[in-house]
Amino acid sequence: MKRSEAKRWLISGRVQGVGFRYFVQAKATELGLNGWARNLDDGRVEVYAAGPPERLSDLAAALHIGPRMADVRSVEESEEAFQKLAGFSVR
Repeated sequence: MKRSEAKRWLISGRVQGVGFRYFVQAKATELGLNGWARNLDDGRVEVYAAGPPERLSDLAAALHIGPRMADVRSVEESEEAFQKLAGFSVR
């Protein structure tokens, strides 16, 4: 079994009020990742996900696109400490 990793992303643009967190939740669940997505006060969305590196890469690719009504301007990615979480939640 492959080692799990964790990443955090900060997504900027028109990403609040367009279903972005639920888009992330659906994609992460489809990929079998655990974590969460939440809106930040500054208009960005923060995403934390843990799982196999190739699945995290698939999620990262989806974050650059977002749902239909989103307009993603930038995605900042960072390595994070692994947290054992169950499922993927919207906060």
